Amino acid sequence: MNILVTAPYNEEGIKELNELFGKATYQPWKENGRAYNEVELISLLKESKAEGLITELDQVTEKVFAEVPELRFVGVCRGMPSNVDVEAATKRGLPVFFTPARNAQAVAELFVGNLLTFLRHTIPSNQWLKEGKWNEDYLQAYLKFKGNEISGKTIGMVGFGAVGQRIAAVLESFQCSIKYYDPYVESDNPNHVRASLEDVFSTSDVVSIHLPRTEETIGMINEHFLGLMKEEAIFVNMSRAVVVERDALVQVLKAQKIRGAILDVFYQEPPEQSDYELIKLPNVLATPHLAGASYEVEDHHVSIMNQALTKWTTQHTLQIPTLYNRKNLEVKS
Repeated sequence: MNILVTAPYNEEGIKELNELFGKATYQPWKENGRAYNEVELISLLKESKAEGLITELDQVTEKVFAEVPELRFVGVCRGMPSNVDVEAATKRGLPVFFTPARNAQAVAELFVGNLLTFLRHTIPSNQWLKEGKWNEDYLQAYLKFKGNEISGKTIGMVGFGAVGQRIAAVLESFQCSIKYYDPYVESDNPNHVRASLEDVFSTSDVVSIHLPRTEETIGMINEHFLGLMKEEAIFVNMSRAVVVERDALVQVLKAQKIRGAILDVFYQEPPEQSDYELIKLPNVLATPHLAGASYEVEDHHVSIMNQALTKWTTQHTLQIPTLYNRKNLEVKS
């Protein structure tokens, strides 16, 4: 079987695919400078005579499946196969593999790093020092930028999948209390307290959002829940911006009803003016969707994908997961 790989893949991963399938044509989207659209992808698939596709960002649409009926599977190097028309693939009996948790460690590390940065005033103190403002007694900086420790804080997770659980594991060394809201997950760790959404927002020192974009979650975090937060609480969103009502978040931050926000995702990317209204607020620490941007993430997705494909090729009776269903934590085939 010939397969086309447009996702970033390391040399060892390509070697494994060659051994597994016979031939892997490597045309990463990065060399194109952007994801391939459906017309470009169809052309690449036909050119390489591919019967399998491993993608990351490309548009894998109904038209792709119709134009390339030889396809036998699609692999998506993402936490969810959101760039693939999964329904169209399912109708054709094509398995769609994806790589949940590929970026869990990267997101967890940036979460902790940005939370420390926010609590300890790292960025404003660095800028203050570079501007030569430390010109009085030596206690000036100590008093001006005294911050808080993570240790002992209650961290509330909204969504407690692979990323939330990895953050919780990292925070164990900080002796934090973990609360979480997720009607579809129940942690077997006695230190993780399952709570209502209202309880998470009203009692946590940090509320962190870890939700996928679905019909169920769009706009889920609204004025009511944000209004429950403690005055010194910090709001964190490293998942999807649209799960939070924009105007409600802007208002609580402008009115300083909460201490601030740490944001890595925005309603439009690159941001529009309304996004910059959030980004430029003095109590917001913003990064340009970097939570999963580590070199190691690509190694993780290669490992997860190749293991899944190896299992598939050796177990012909395997029920292949194609669509994640959060209501019952099962997969549809």
